[in-house]
Amino acid sequence: MTILVVAEHDNASLKGATLNTVTAAAKLGGDVVILVAGSGAGAAAEAASRVAGVNKVLLADSAVFADQSAENLANQVLEVVKAGGGAISHVLAPASTFGKNVLPRVAALLDVAQISEIVAVESADTFVRPIYAGNALATVKSADPVKVITVRTTAFEAAGEGGSAAVEQVAAVADSGLSRLTGRELTKSARPELGAAKIIVSGGRGLGSSENYNKVLEPLADKLGAALGASRAAVDAGYVPNDYQVGQTGKIVAPQLYLAVGISGAIQHLAGMKDSKVIVAINKDPEAPIFQVADYGLVADLFEAVPQLTSAI
Repeated sequence: MTILVVAEHDNASLKGATLNTVTAAAKLGGDVVILVAGSGAGAAAEAASRVAGVNKVLLADSAVFADQSAENLANQVLEVVKAGGGAISHVLAPASTFGKNVLPRVAALLDVAQISEIVAVESADTFVRPIYAGNALATVKSADPVKVITVRTTAFEAAGEGGSAAVEQVAAVADSGLSRLTGRELTKSARPELGAAKIIVSGGRGLGSSENYNKVLEPLADKLGAALGASRAAVDAGYVPNDYQVGQTGKIVAPQLYLAVGISGAIQHLAGMKDSKVIVAINKDPEAPIFQVADYGLVADLFEAVPQLTSAI
C-alpha cells in the first residue's frame, strides 16, 4: 500500500501544511511517497526527502507547473497513480487553498468520491471529518479503490526532519491548455502567515471601523510577533481584506495563542479557531458565545483593555 502526498511548496521549500499531511499519511500504515510538481523545484524535493517517515520523493520538474494550475497538477497526479499500477491506494493533500483547488479534480478524474478535511484516521478505509461547522464528527468508510483525501492540518502535528528518502525524477505531463494565469496579486507582510502563525490577534465587529482595528490591534500584534486575523463580520464590514478571515469560510487555524478581541463567537468563527491551544477573549458582553470556548475571558471595553494589555507586555 502506497500513500501519495501532493506537496504544497514554493519551489524552494515545502509549505508547513505538507508536513502535517505527511503525519496523517503515516497513520495509514503504508509507504509514504511525496509528489513535488513544480518549476525549478529541486530544493523543495530535497527538503521533502529529509522529512521523517517519507519513503520516496517523486519530482516532476517542468515549466508546465510554474503557475501551479489545478488542471496540470491534477493530470500529473493521475499519471503517477496510473504508473503505480494499482499500488497507490491513497492520495492526500492539505485542506488549504492549494489542496481544495487540486484534489477535487483528481477525484473526478479517478471517478471516486473525495473525503474532505479529515481530522483523524481510524484505519486505511475509515476516517473522521467534521460536519455542521464542526458541531458533529462523521466517521466515513470508503470502498473506493483510491481514497482521495484532504487533511485538516490543524488536527495533525507537523512531521519533523530525519528522513533520507531517494528523489526520483518522473516525466512531466504536457500542458493541458485549459487555463492560463494572467496575473497574481500577493499580499506582502512582515507578519507571520495567518495559517502558520503561533500567535494570532483577531478582531471582530466590536472594533467598529478599519481605523480602530489598525489602531487597537496592530501595536499588540507587533509586540507579540503575531499574525492578524478577523471574524467574517469584520471582513464583511470592510475593516480588513478577506484573507484575514478566520472561520468556516475563511482559514482554519490552531495557534498556540489566539486572542479574540471584540468577537462575539458565531458558530462559523468558532469552527475556524476552536482547536487553538490557548484562547483569550476580550468582549464587553458577558453572554458572548466566545466565552464558552475561551480558556481566559475578560469582560471589558476593548478600547480600554487592549491598550492596557499592550503597554503591560
